[in-house]
Amino acid sequence: MNPLKSDEYPAIFEPYIETIIGDAREELETQLITFPIFIESIPETKGSYTYADGKWTIKEILCHIIDTERIMGYRALRFARNDMTALSPFEQDEFVANGRHNERSLESITQEFIHLRKSNILFFDSLNEVELSRKGMASDRLISVRALFYIIAGHLNHHRIILQERYLKE
Repeated sequence: MNPLKSDEYPAIFEPYIETIIGDAREELETQLITFPIFIESIPETKGSYTYADGKWTIKEILCHIIDTERIMGYRALRFARNDMTALSPFEQDEFVANGRHNERSLESITQEFIHLRKSNILFFDSLNEVELSRKGMASDRLISVRALFYIIAGHLNHHRIILQERYLKE
């Protein structure tokens, strides 16, 4: 895969993209192995924990990662298929508020992540360089298919750091 160029994504995603060392495809594969292990290390009793009022719980963050991956994957599909329809933003707080995430087990969240990630990796592998370089409008921002995969991986890294530093530090 060709390296990501700065004109393929808006600056707002730079903090996520900066967490990727090397290739997004390799990072997606590594996370498929390491992130389920990370989730399994969290005690079920801590799944509904939040470190401050108004902050999401651990389960809400994990499901937010999954929701975001699903949405970015959908955007990648649309743009890879050369669908130039501008896509609306999604309101992450509404997704969390209406997701009933705290009713789920960490195991079910882990399984959903694994299946979604495997699906996205298979999709990613099916794309050629032309399809990866296609761009579309999402949330009023021009972005490439390739950048969406970097964002998927970087977004997970971003939230894993937050979980480790604010939720799980002992």
